[in-house]
Amino acid sequence: MAKIATLITNMFEDSEYTEPAKAFQDAGHEVVTIEKESGKEVKGKQEKAKVRIDKGIDEVRAEDFDALFIPGGFSPDQLRADERFVQFAKSFMDAKKPVFAICHGPQLLITSKTLEGRDATGYKSIRVDMEYAGANYADKEVVVCQNQLVTSRQPDDIPAFNRESLKLLEQL
Repeated sequence: MAKIATLITNMFEDSEYTEPAKAFQDAGHEVVTIEKESGKEVKGKQEKAKVRIDKGIDEVRAEDFDALFIPGGFSPDQLRADERFVQFAKSFMDAKKPVFAICHGPQLLITSKTLEGRDATGYKSIRVDMEYAGANYADKEVVVCQNQLVTSRQPDDIPAFNRESLKLLEQL
């Protein structure tokens, strides 16, 4: 089963973390939450979900994980201001490991300059940013690119996001 690095901080979109994380865990995968420091608790922007952080960014290496999960909300925008998170995300894209990004999640991929020439989607407010980053933006519930990158637009797309993410994990 896969070990999935999850980049998350305060103001994540609650369901965009809780529903995929549950689907991954129900399928037998390990979800490891990563923020600036381990042990702290972060809260979703809807204030329905609280997440205990497993590892600090300085405690982890991309090589120790099989896949990367980036939930949306305001979390990715905050994390991309810290180069450590940008480089961590870039490592997964460069290594062609599975990356799952929903809603505003692709913001970390924009900042890591890894979307050029890639088919992807995201929340409508970041569409132009994704296009400027060189992505081939598609307004669809889920886009799978090169059997590696799974992106979705919003909470309504979670069932399709989970389905395609789990399909990629089955191939590991």
